[in-house]
Amino acid sequence: MVPTVLEKTLLVESAPIYWEQACRELMKQDRILKKLIPKYGSGFLVTRGDAFTTLARAIVGQQISVAAAQAVWDRVLIASKKKINPKNILSLSSEELRGAGLSGRKVEYIRDLADHFHSGRLHANQWQDMDDESVIRELSSIRGIGRWTAEMFLIFNLVRPNILPLDDVGLLKAISLNYFSGEPVSRHEARELAANWAPWRTVATWYMWRSIDPIPVEY
Repeated sequence: MVPTVLEKTLLVESAPIYWEQACRELMKQDRILKKLIPKYGSGFLVTRGDAFTTLARAIVGQQISVAAAQAVWDRVLIASKKKINPKNILSLSSEELRGAGLSGRKVEYIRDLADHFHSGRLHANQWQDMDDESVIRELSSIRGIGRWTAEMFLIFNLVRPNILPLDDVGLLKAISLNYFSGEPVSRHEARELAANWAPWRTVATWYMWRSIDPIPVEY
């Protein structure tokens, strides 16, 4: 789908302040990104949700495709009367959430997430000032949120510039296709390769995702 003029404007306004600098430096440092960034250069990392929405979407998206996750999210949105927040999620029964396409385990996870926010047990107002690993530790205390989900939050909500989600299947697939002629890639190999992307590993990861799915990922 070609973005409208309004959508392009929103994307530009939402672009992280480091994005252009990161793209310039990555194109100088990496031969593959030198080709990929101009190819998909009209897009940016965009976040449209608050902290709860970002984490809830990440839970929904665990271990399923982007398209499948969007379909489930749309049904959860309808079930929650077009407004997803902790109170509305807690007001839905487990049966209603399963009816939207969530597995029994994901129902437990998203309700536990909602309860953490609703009860004020999280330091959400401090996350902007906390370092990456401290945020990951706090988020990992919530059921169903492991390192991958916490890293998605750091990328898509806090927009941290140097996150490398090595547990992300899409990232490993893209590295395999772009750098290793489709041969399987270990997390160790991916980490070594991505050392060349620092301090902009988030931006490089975003372009890796774009290389296998031209529709930008959002949470």
